[in-house]
Amino acid sequence: MDHLYQKVSYLKGLAEGLGIEESTKEGKLLLHMVDTLEDFAETIEELDEYMSYVDEDLADVEEEVYGLIDEDYEYDDFEDEYNCIEIKCPDCDEEDIESLDKME
Repeated sequence: MDHLYQKVSYLKGLAEGLGIEESTKEGKLLLHMVDTLEDFAETIEELDEYMSYVDEDLADVEEEVYGLIDEDYEYDDFEDEYNCIEIKCPDCDEEDIESLDKME
């Protein structure tokens, strides 16, 4: 998220370097737009931090419920749950094609 702050800081510096002031309608608009972008960057950073906490909490819940952590999680483990079968294409005879049986 630092790149957002860097871009907003660049825009602020550019506005100062160009001598944009709130004395004109356009200057007032541009400066308020830069301030609004800064507010957005702060809010996005807060949301990113909040999502990190939610992700950590979810990982704790998954570990408690399933007894697994992400590193132990194998996606191949779910193959058996869906009654997968492998068939070969009669025309091309290349790779196996996986198909799902109808769940009954």
